[in-house]
Amino acid sequence: MGRLLNGKVAVITGSGGGIGRELALAFAAYGASVVVNDVGTSKDGDICAGIVAAQITAAGGKAVVSTDSVADWESSQRIVECALDNFGRVDCVVNNAGTVRDSLFYHISPEDWRAVIDVHLNGSFYVARAAAPHFKAQNSGAYVHMTSTSGLIGNVAQANYSAAKMGIVGLSKSIALDMAKFNVRSNCIVPWALTSLTASLPETRENRARIEKMKRMDPAKIAPLVLYLASDAATKISSQIFGVRANEIYLFSQIRMIRSVHRAEGWTPETIGEQAMATFEASLFPNVASESLTPWDPI
Repeated sequence: MGRLLNGKVAVITGSGGGIGRELALAFAAYGASVVVNDVGTSKDGDICAGIVAAQITAAGGKAVVSTDSVADWESSQRIVECALDNFGRVDCVVNNAGTVRDSLFYHISPEDWRAVIDVHLNGSFYVARAAAPHFKAQNSGAYVHMTSTSGLIGNVAQANYSAAKMGIVGLSKSIALDMAKFNVRSNCIVPWALTSLTASLPETRENRARIEKMKRMDPAKIAPLVLYLASDAATKISSQIFGVRANEIYLFSQIRMIRSVHRAEGWTPETIGEQAMATFEASLFPNVASESLTPWDPI
């Protein structure tokens, strides 16, 4: 493999399986030292992060294991400290850890809401924040956060997941703005791939078709873009939202004003309906789930 990331140190959360595992293996293959972070265990009771780290070291790479949870402030500090203690620095944080508690909005419990928000949104903040002083001190660093079309567009029975993933976009954009003067960049990726999270979608006819399509989307396909964004080659790329779907790479639009109307005498509820909404009608977005916007097969 190449040495694009030679000398870099990467923290990759949720890297005991799925997309995270492929990222950890790819980072190591391209010369980075990797903190393989995951709280999970295999069916045989083995530590998932340990299995991946062992694969990396067996191939001649450098990796250490972290089993601390991203969903807690103190344990998230230890994840970054693991990189510093073992490799002396940290250059990239990939916020990949995730969980799902899918349910229709009117059935979601407070516990399922908090569980998803804690891992995805709070966890992304905690780990990113733990690395921030070190990025600031060394005047460099890269964040890559995993978001989802469930947040950007919407999906059925995923209000907690959608809210967390859209929150991550706002977090990334704020990091990019606040830390630009320290040469720190922050970007988001929407990954399409079959993982333990997507495979656990509720058994509906729509989801069965979705899962069958996802089987053609290899998690390893996500890695090249993440590697690029973590490298010095991407120093001018920040505050963006990308997507990877098999061999396709997308650049997503971001929220901007698209139409405006003005009424010198001001508005009433009646004139808003008669004039403003009539003007906006052709530009209003349909209420559809994200899957409907990518109907073609993976390329």
